[in-house]
Amino acid sequence: MSPSSSSESKLPLKPIPGDYGTPFFGAIKDRLDYFYNQGKDEFFKTRIQKHNSTVIKTNMPPGPFIAKNPKVIAVLDAISFPILFDTSKVEKYNVLDGTFLPSLSFTGGHRVCAYLDPSETKHTALKSYFMSVLASKHSEFIPLFRTCLSQLFISIEDGIASQKKANFNNLGQAMSFNYIFRLFCGKDPSETAIGSKGPAIADKWLALQLGPLFTLGLPKFLKYVDDMLLHTFPLPFFLVKSDYYKLYDVFYASSGPILDKAESFGVTKEEACHNLVFLACFSTYGGLKVWFPALIKWVGLSGEKLHRPLADEIRTVVKEEGGVTIQALDKMFLTKSVVYEAFRIEPPVPFQYAKAKEDIVVQSHDAAYKIKKGEMIFGYQPFATKDPVVFDNAEDFVGHRFVGEGEKLLKYVYWSNGRETVDPTVEDKQCPGKDMVVLLSRLMLVEFFLRYDTFSVETAVLPIGSSVTFTSLVKATSV
Repeated sequence: MSPSSSSESKLPLKPIPGDYGTPFFGAIKDRLDYFYNQGKDEFFKTRIQKHNSTVIKTNMPPGPFIAKNPKVIAVLDAISFPILFDTSKVEKYNVLDGTFLPSLSFTGGHRVCAYLDPSETKHTALKSYFMSVLASKHSEFIPLFRTCLSQLFISIEDGIASQKKANFNNLGQAMSFNYIFRLFCGKDPSETAIGSKGPAIADKWLALQLGPLFTLGLPKFLKYVDDMLLHTFPLPFFLVKSDYYKLYDVFYASSGPILDKAESFGVTKEEACHNLVFLACFSTYGGLKVWFPALIKWVGLSGEKLHRPLADEIRTVVKEEGGVTIQALDKMFLTKSVVYEAFRIEPPVPFQYAKAKEDIVVQSHDAAYKIKKGEMIFGYQPFATKDPVVFDNAEDFVGHRFVGEGEKLLKYVYWSNGRETVDPTVEDKQCPGKDMVVLLSRLMLVEFFLRYDTFSVETAVLPIGSSVTFTSLVKATSV
């Protein structure tokens, strides 16, 4: 039994409520409820209410025939969720996508770092390599991103001028891919064989791997067609094979200095390049294409009540510091809080998985539960980071939530596969680019409010993330 056993807890040890239904058919029923009949949030809410517990048994998609075992223990509150980070008690072997593993053909036949458990020697080598690469690029983060943002804002303005609105998702995705490629490869993708097709190639490659976790968004009367297409059999690599290797070849040819570093970590250039493509196009681009629209959505919907103080803080600090620097960004307390609040209310990766290494006891707010060795643990992050016991007005976007005394709540912000108050190491599975993503998020708001006073948006829900369309922009009246 783990040291965090019931002997340390005064909470009652209870059996985990819930059930998996009949073999095969129970998983199908849960899958249909999750995707079509109820939807993700309602799926979990109804089970929490039914069992009066935030730790429950359930099946998670995709189930038959893609996943052999869909059974999980779901942890759905802020207290139980962090068990997923404790690699002394749980393992992360091949669990990135949950209860199934996409074909390794999608990653050149390699188990890339994201699929490795920290106990594996190769994980230490690859994560050390990633962290070294990111450290070597640190001085480029701000100037390169500012350059890319300038072009993004021009495109948004042109869209509003010509069509009265501008879709942020498409423009933001192109900007994100351009930034990431230039950061790692030192040139614009337009100068390579992929040209402007990089985002489309990456999107297709991502969709074929992650399709079993989402829907096509078809009308409800076509739900069985949708379910059959995406959730019954693995989507084949051959549909994107030529595109993937075009992407791989471009990264291999363009990122020579980065790949040369890999050999000093005991990693071949070929394996390093497949990992670099995954880091750049899956983890970073795939994350930012969901995250940046979420950030802009919540700030946009908050209106001038938030825009005015943000603009005032940003312009005052930039003037005092003589420019946009890391030191200046650190002094923008409201700006930092707004970014953290967006991560809290709509984390870019909502799911986390791990498998118990041993019998462990997990605590919620009001009870303790024994999870047996080998059982899969699943966390739905939006429920953990909107836990009403921890956060007042948990369903509301509160821009100043983490200012002053509110900073104490940062330990409950989990977007990076770890607490916001903890830095990634080679011994854990926390995102190695965590600090870079936070920096870019603050920088996006800074550059935005140096240029504009306020803006308005229209939003909609997508199969993955949110759609955001600018409907107005008011240029800055004072800087």
